[in-house]
Amino acid sequence: MKLSLQLKLGQQLTMTPQLQQAIRLLQLSTLDLQQEIHQVLESNPMLELAEPNEEVETLRPQNSTSTNGEQQPANSDDSQPPAAANEETSWDEQSVSDYAVDNNWDDNFPTNYANSGGSFESDSMDFESRNSVEETLQDHLYWQLNLTPMSELDRAVAMAIIDAIDTNGMLTVDVESIHSSFAEDLGIELDEILAVLHRIQQFDPVGVGYRDLAECLLIQLNQFNDPAQAHVIRNAKLIISEHLVLLGHRDYAQLMRRTRLKEADLQEAIVIIESLDPRPGSNIAPPSTSYVVPDVIVSKNPDTGNWKVELNPETAPKIRINSNYASLVKRADSSDGNNYLRDNLQEARWFLKSLQSRNETLMKVATRIVEHQKGFLEYGEEAMTPLVLRDIAEAVSMHESTISRVTTQKYMHTPKGIFELKYFFSSHVSTSGGGECSSTAIRAIIKKLVAAENVRKPLSDIKIAELLEEKGINVARRTIAKYRESLSIAPSNERKRLT
Repeated sequence: MKLSLQLKLGQQLTMTPQLQQAIRLLQLSTLDLQQEIHQVLESNPMLELAEPNEEVETLRPQNSTSTNGEQQPANSDDSQPPAAANEETSWDEQSVSDYAVDNNWDDNFPTNYANSGGSFESDSMDFESRNSVEETLQDHLYWQLNLTPMSELDRAVAMAIIDAIDTNGMLTVDVESIHSSFAEDLGIELDEILAVLHRIQQFDPVGVGYRDLAECLLIQLNQFNDPAQAHVIRNAKLIISEHLVLLGHRDYAQLMRRTRLKEADLQEAIVIIESLDPRPGSNIAPPSTSYVVPDVIVSKNPDTGNWKVELNPETAPKIRINSNYASLVKRADSSDGNNYLRDNLQEARWFLKSLQSRNETLMKVATRIVEHQKGFLEYGEEAMTPLVLRDIAEAVSMHESTISRVTTQKYMHTPKGIFELKYFFSSHVSTSGGGECSSTAIRAIIKKLVAAENVRKPLSDIKIAELLEEKGINVARRTIAKYRESLSIAPSNERKRLT
């Protein structure tokens, strides 16, 4: 075997730590970015918070832009920064960049952080709101059970029943199964189990512990004590007990024949039934609310009529390099203390540059989106134009994967509401005139047609397709059904009403 030296020429893509950090910051949501900044401020002494009214040039190179391509400064004095700001950033930055910085990225700046949804100003939030635990349905029922006089045996049965109730308030275990677990040791009868269950069903919310939908509604109907509505309650109980399936199918003609009720009486009974809650337990522990902070704010200039795009200044705190610590970095000093300061200074500059790159990319993408969707901003969803990631990627000379990162979990505040940037991207459908129509616009038209339909004769998917064809939009029935389901619109037979 002979040893030899060979030269090869090739290309290789290397992901530097700076590039990895920039990509990671780019795909973070606003809340995650605030948490990231908070952690970096704690770990890097070279970074500090700027004053609330102080401009930080490195973080906001381009505060806002107009759709006509002109830059819109946020402050008329930005071109001449105050002397105080110049003094604070007048440290010898050139002396630091003259020599190579041999830092260990992994030791001084970990690449992975636990991204949580907490905001940067979490320390100033109310203590109780941060440490309180939401009450569950079981907690609510246990509290009422402790106030109810019962024997020890009945209390044990009640606790077993409450444990078997789901978040909607439905009993998920058969009564016979609960009886069998107590009958072997205590010899309790099934009637005693049912008696405890009926007692729990009178707890708040009324109807909790139901075994089927009919029982849930009947328990709530039994709470109505108005003599003037006695006949309406009686008709409602008849429908729920014997004809609930017909009511679910909205077969009103068959209901009137089976119950021998007139249309007016049937309508009154249905109004009472629709006022009942089929999931009474869901209101005790509602799902947690997620708050959205817009990254970009879009507004219209009343004088010129142009749409202005600007970054939300509240999305992230303003940070800067501490000039006092930066001035301690000495040239040609290889001591441990100087190396520590120099490494942190370089990391701070990389972090600020990554934030600046994130803001610039977000502004470019948001501005292009506004240019494409001026019709939506002016007239609403029906004027939405087709747009895909490739269109924006070509406009800003970036890769589609970068555009996907920018538009994920980033939100835009517009006069029409707050929308995720991905909302403005949609596929298209060809029109009879040779043009294109956005799928978002088609959904808006479907929603408008359903809202204006005759409730006695709702529009079927085929009829909606015919109405769209009259507008020059060719959409198949299956596509109409898909769009309708995405809008949470029930089929035509379930939308039928008496009035």
